[in-house]
Parts: sequence; C-alpha cells; structure tokens
Amino acid sequence: MKKFNGKVLFLDRADINTDEIIPAKYLTENSKQALKPYLLEDLELDSFLAERDIAGKSVVITRSNFGCGSSREHAPWAFEVNGINLVIAESFARIFRQNMFNCGMMAIELPREVIDRLFSVIDQKDTELETDLEKNVFKISANGKTEEIPFAISDFDRALVEAGGWVDYADLKY
Repeated sequence: MKKFNGKVLFLDRADINTDEIIPAKYLTENSKQALKPYLLEDLELDSFLAERDIAGKSVVITRSNFGCGSSREHAPWAFEVNGINLVIAESFARIFRQNMFNCGMMAIELPREVIDRLFSVIDQKDTELETDLEKNVFKISANGKTEEIPFAISDFDRALVEAGGWVDYADLKY
C-alpha cells in the first residue's frame, strides 16, 4: 500500500485540468517515470513554480473540479512518480477521481468550508499531513498546531487503495 503522509502542496485554484497536470505533448512517453519532470508544467497559478514547489511534497490540497478535462491515466501517474499519492479537493472530475483510486492512490473530497479554512488558517509552506486510514482522519500540522479532519472513503475505494490499485485488486479477487 502506498503512503499518504508528508508535506503538503497547496494549489489555490478551481478547475485545474488534466492538461495542466500533465501536458498532452508528453502522452507519448512510454513509461510513467518519463512523466516525472513535467508534472504541473503548464499550471498557471500566482507564486507557483513547478520546479521549485513540487519537490518533497507528498499531498496536494486544492479547490473544486480538480482533474477536469480529458480522461487519461497519465495525470495520476505523473503525481505517483513524483511521490504524491493523495489529492484532497472540494470535488473532482469523475474519471480523474476513479483513475486515482484505480492506481491505488486517494482522491478525497472535503467540504468547501474545510478547504477554505485550510487555505486561510494553515501555514502553507511547512504543512505536514498524516493519514489514519483505519480511523478515516487526516492530521494536519503547521506552526506547532495539529488539526484532525475526518474524511469519507467507500469500502470499494478503500479496497483498491489497500490492494495497491485495480490490477492488484483484480489479481486478489479474480
């Protein structure tokens, strides 16, 4: 099972699409690893620089409709090869969300009020997140303070995550 803990990358914008996550010109690459340097290369966001801001991050917290656009597994793969296995947002594009779980990663929705609070209260530079998958709780720490935030995950999505993704789940079950 993948890890769902670590430093947080805050992306304060709604409607970040799959072309911004991994530009289409890289979809001909023949390995996941080849996608690594291009994650969020085309994302336009004030004060964001992919080369500087992604390194060392393991979790993304963002706004609504994350992963909209064309349906491609390359978007979750680009996160995965960069060590990011958890994206938290107000909402996700349906196919992106399912592709995350199919890859053994998590795409967790939290209410807008919680996301707003995280963006306004938490120190976004040195924020750490720990996932307790047994209790369905995130522990978010910054500035010496820790906040516990409950989350929901369906039994099937949990099974995909615990198995390591759809292929490993299918190998176990069929």
